[in-house]
Amino acid sequence: MKIVFASTPGQEEEICGLVRYIYSTVFPLYFTDKEISEFEQLKVLHTPDDFNTLKDAFQVMASMQTVISILESPTLDDQYAALFNKNVTTLQEFGLFFPFEFEQFVEAKNLKNSVFSIYIKAANELLV
Repeated sequence: MKIVFASTPGQEEEICGLVRYIYSTVFPLYFTDKEISEFEQLKVLHTPDDFNTLKDAFQVMASMQTVISILESPTLDDQYAALFNKNVTTLQEFGLFFPFEFEQFVEAKNLKNSVFSIYIKAANELLV
């Protein structure tokens, strides 16, 4: 008999929060609003209804956090490529669609100049 622990609602909320963070903070550094909108339609990083076990949820969270850390680094060195690809593979194994290669982000970083995006969270809010 094997005992497994199901993922918790808190973990699932954390994963959804990481997905929102990628869309609102990471993707605008590399892609246009139109491209990000297309990613939403393609259900990039769309999470399954639930993860089977506690371990699965932790692996997904760790992989997402690693990908975020790599993509937020000031320079995308080739030394990160293998680690990035390993974590993307882990995400895909758990049913998250992430159709990007490391080289796409390197190229996009070189082409993208402005950081104005409708996906970026506002730095402040106007109170009326």
